[in-house]
Amino acid sequence: MNLSKIIYILIIPLFVTACSKQDISWTQNISSTQNISTSQIKNNIDTLLTNPKLKGAQLAIMVRDANSGAIIYQHNANSRLITASSMKLFTSAADFDILGAEYKFLTSTLTDGTRHKEKLRGNLYLRGSGDPTMLFEDYQALAAGIAAKGIRRVSGDLIIDDTWFDNIRLGNDWAQDDEEHYYAAQISALTVSADKDYDAGSIMIKLVASDTVNQPLTVSMIPANNYVTLVNKAKTTRAGGDDTLIIKREHGSNRIIISGNLPVGKEKSVLRSVWEPTQLVANLFKQALRQNGIKIEGKTRIGVATPLHAQELSKHVSIPLSELAIPFLKLSNNTHAEILLKTIGRKVFNSGTSQDGIKAIADFSRRNNIDTSSMLQTDGSGLSRRNLVTTKLFTDLLIATRKQPWFDQWYAALPVAGDPNKLVGGTLRKRMRGTAAEGNVVAKTGSLSAVSSLTGYVKTANHGKLVFSILSNNALISVKELEDSIVVLLANLTQSSY
Repeated sequence: MNLSKIIYILIIPLFVTACSKQDISWTQNISSTQNISTSQIKNNIDTLLTNPKLKGAQLAIMVRDANSGAIIYQHNANSRLITASSMKLFTSAADFDILGAEYKFLTSTLTDGTRHKEKLRGNLYLRGSGDPTMLFEDYQALAAGIAAKGIRRVSGDLIIDDTWFDNIRLGNDWAQDDEEHYYAAQISALTVSADKDYDAGSIMIKLVASDTVNQPLTVSMIPANNYVTLVNKAKTTRAGGDDTLIIKREHGSNRIIISGNLPVGKEKSVLRSVWEPTQLVANLFKQALRQNGIKIEGKTRIGVATPLHAQELSKHVSIPLSELAIPFLKLSNNTHAEILLKTIGRKVFNSGTSQDGIKAIADFSRRNNIDTSSMLQTDGSGLSRRNLVTTKLFTDLLIATRKQPWFDQWYAALPVAGDPNKLVGGTLRKRMRGTAAEGNVVAKTGSLSAVSSLTGYVKTANHGKLVFSILSNNALISVKELEDSIVVLLANLTQSSY
């Protein structure tokens, strides 16, 4: 273990302790938050930033009129900071602009062979383009489509074609200890989701306690498969006891160790990413073929491109981007961001790589007069700590998007402050309730350890609409309440004096 890792392990408990013991009233020293002017906005935000708990942290804020671009407030607005998931604003805006709101993913089965009664003489191909909404039932439907043509035997190989993207599965600079979690799932052109939140590249592990203390839990997977191995060491503990479950996927494998205790009468579901999602899809598709009475006589090959002359047998078309954007942005889905990043790379440069996706975002920005020369983008989701953007640049983006024909659909996919509906409020559904910001703030959140961001739009009391971006790095306390306090001030703006 290197020194930096040791230091990290020592610091994290201190950070957690500091956060858990905080008792901060961000608004205790500011003036009234109702019916305030721009001059009061400036004074109140300046006062908020004097809180001694922010010592050593880096904060940047920019607030502008959404129509004219006039500056209402700025603080370190040209300082580049780590963005966390606010990076998805650039990625998603470019997705809409390059692909179009009606863009759909295609997953299909094809053959290079010929039919002879129930036998297909040739290879069977399963070709993907990155659809993160594919469920096991969709692969079953593809297999059923083959069976509906009367095919029962394939003399050649089953070829799993995930070549639409490159074979680099993880983002640049992602932390190794994140890899087992659904939010850092591997990226493939052929993947599968466990449910309709569409956390592609992960399985859902269901755990149910026994009625008897010290008995093993009942465990199962969605989708059921024999590619992932569950090692169940967990036991049932007394009713009212502590849930001490630990679910750990061993690095570089699909062996998941389940240990600890779950109280009598309890059950829970946990997502874990898989190692090599293409292999999981191959496992599931072979299962679907067997269920439909189709036998493959050859072997299974992965990562081979489908020949141009291959004939389509069955296909699945995804929901449009305008609908996918809802779980993508409302729930801040990292996997969607990375899939779409590679998709626009493929669209613009015929190369399904993250690097070419980032180049496509830079091209989109230039077309919209957004100067990205001061920005560093490393992935599509913001999970990397190498993403560096200024708050000024974020507000440039927010203003530019309002002129686009797809703006309304993109805007509708962003979280709405205080709305309890998961697919409306999203990551803001529990924030700013009972304030002037509830229902009037539409924004993208972002969180990493010691990084927080909130960037979006706010409708004010009678001033119209503002754009804002708040980034903070290296704070040893949670700054979510600070972000909310600033945005509530903006929602109460009634006068302008700039």
